[in-house]
Amino acid sequence: MIGKMRYLPLYHIDPMKLTVVIISLLSNPIVTAQTYPQKPVRIIVPTTPGGGTDLVGRVLAQNLSQSLGQQVFVDNRGGAGTTIGSAAVAKSAPDGYTLLLNHVSLAFNATYYARLPYDTLKDFAPISLVANQPFLLVAHPSLPVKSARELIALAKNRPGQIAYGSGGAGSGPHMGAELLKQLAQIEILHVPYKGAGPAFTDLIGGQMQMMIATVSLAMPHVKTERVRALAVTARQRIAAMPELATVAESGVPGYEFHVWYGLLAPAGTAKPIVTRLNEEVAKITGATNTKQKFSADGLDTLSNSPDEFTTYLKLEVEKWGKMIRTAGIQAN
Repeated sequence: MIGKMRYLPLYHIDPMKLTVVIISLLSNPIVTAQTYPQKPVRIIVPTTPGGGTDLVGRVLAQNLSQSLGQQVFVDNRGGAGTTIGSAAVAKSAPDGYTLLLNHVSLAFNATYYARLPYDTLKDFAPISLVANQPFLLVAHPSLPVKSARELIALAKNRPGQIAYGSGGAGSGPHMGAELLKQLAQIEILHVPYKGAGPAFTDLIGGQMQMMIATVSLAMPHVKTERVRALAVTARQRIAAMPELATVAESGVPGYEFHVWYGLLAPAGTAKPIVTRLNEEVAKITGATNTKQKFSADGLDTLSNSPDEFTTYLKLEVEKWGKMIRTAGIQAN
């Protein structure tokens, strides 16, 4: 009964237990989320300035600065195929003040590198996908093909004689072409370059015959007929060329390659902070000005929940891991 309730004298409370209770209350995630952020937030972009990842990171930082009421800035930490910057985030305090804006290489690298300074699926707290970049399968006009279906047929008749370029070993277009090799059961020769730009220049010059390139890079040259578009590598056709079939529609069911960009935090970041950031990203990617900015650079906006991004990242690691192991691809 209430009248018989007894209270423990303060001197009977274990001081060590009292300390633990106080610390727990001070670090309560709800309290943290209500006051977050109280200082500038850093988004580590694991690439050098310029390029898609840097672009997405800076658009995100600019808009988050306005919505969060604190400066959000980009810190470029390029090198080792994005693993240096990713490791820096994985080892940071899980307080919401150091974030990672990475792309599909995060999934590649889980298998591509024999050793990583972080665990891809355990050391990050996915927040949201942010953008998607579709690619085109293109060929030099001298190659006697007008579609992906015809390219595959020709490659089967000329095993190892058709060369494709990429921005380097381990790059997105390299992995996308290797996936095509496996699913279409063809043999094509990889010619790595130090960047997509030099590779595309040689494609135009006829030094190699085919390439997987971004829509923004390829489209101007498709229009001038310096290269020929054979298919879209993403799951769906693109608005800029609705008549162009996807690779999957061209006789390679299940084929899909695109570069996604996503925002992540260190594992252990308080769930309310992750939720707050997820909500802000959804508002930013849903805004007309963001859609227009990304569209001008060949990107589509995306957003999903932390749980959905977590599941997606796991599936991507499994998909590309299987492809890389089967192809025997490994970083030098």
